[in-house]
Amino acid sequence: MTRTLCHIASAADGGERLDAVMASRGLYPSRSAAARAIEEGRVFVNGANVAKKHAVAAGDTIVYEALEEAPAALLDGEPIDLDIRFEDEHLIVLSKQVGLVCHPSVDHYDGTLVNALIHHCGAAHLCNVQGEDDRLGIVHRLDRDTSGLMLAAKDDECGYALMEDIRARAVDRRYLALVHGVIAHDTGMIDAPIARAEKERTRMAIRDTPSARDAMTTFRVLERFEHGPRDEGYTLVDCKLFTGRTHQIRVHMEYAKHPLAGEAVYRAHAPRDTRADLGLQRQFLHSFRIGFTHPATGEALSFADNLPTDLRRALDSLAERSLGRTEAGNEVFTLLEQAPAPCVEGEVPTSS
Repeated sequence: MTRTLCHIASAADGGERLDAVMASRGLYPSRSAAARAIEEGRVFVNGANVAKKHAVAAGDTIVYEALEEAPAALLDGEPIDLDIRFEDEHLIVLSKQVGLVCHPSVDHYDGTLVNALIHHCGAAHLCNVQGEDDRLGIVHRLDRDTSGLMLAAKDDECGYALMEDIRARAVDRRYLALVHGVIAHDTGMIDAPIARAEKERTRMAIRDTPSARDAMTTFRVLERFEHGPRDEGYTLVDCKLFTGRTHQIRVHMEYAKHPLAGEAVYRAHAPRDTRADLGLQRQFLHSFRIGFTHPATGEALSFADNLPTDLRRALDSLAERSLGRTEAGNEVFTLLEQAPAPCVEGEVPTSS
């Protein structure tokens, strides 16, 4: 549930950043919460979406959506299975199962990765670097229906270091994505800013607005599949994130007119016949590799994760239509053959 409230900026607010004003005036519990609301398009200054660093002027009308506080019970630990690949006193590397939300929200008060981490580690042994007590351990996120490798931190020093490494593009995050259509070039880059969609606030979109944030994705083609009677073929790509915006790969691939197979939201250029989604009930997107330098030990660590059952089944159904693997494809499939398969697969959505 949300409430729409209004704040008129005072002379003391003049010249200050919008997120700082909202936190100092108690409009949101913290600056990070204010920044997140601004980035999600839930804050308007004089009727317009602006960036979190926007300088407020005396007399500005700030309209914002204040979320009702979630109940304290959402911080309870819950015995949710975790597929942990590495753990020490500082951090955890895990393979997140499909269907698992990373942290509590208005629509998901419990049953999240945070609840699972609290049960596994204890709340006192998780970082709190996102500025909110409901995001313990979280340094980056995966969408609910995106599976695969991600990091969690146990102490603030490690959490801040990992977040800074992600911002500095020092963490190698790679995703397997099966997209509609045959991509001709073996490599590509999509550099296009992302913001909340103007009319559908649950969607992200490529926009040239003050609230839009830089977003860059590169990709390598791994394998191509010829077209069939209900589709225009497919391309399996290895996407690398240089930024971490909400729904980034999904938005960027739609923008490139190659939406993900199984995609339910970003499918303006997808075939109309839903059978072209190969029976998938979620987007074909899997975080298959993550590499980083351990903040405490300085050790270079790298992990790989094979495809879960639903994505493997969809890919296998195209085997006879393969146009051949690229050199990068041979490299990645060799890595996958040596990588463990997810041992916790979660609950695939029943409808797309």
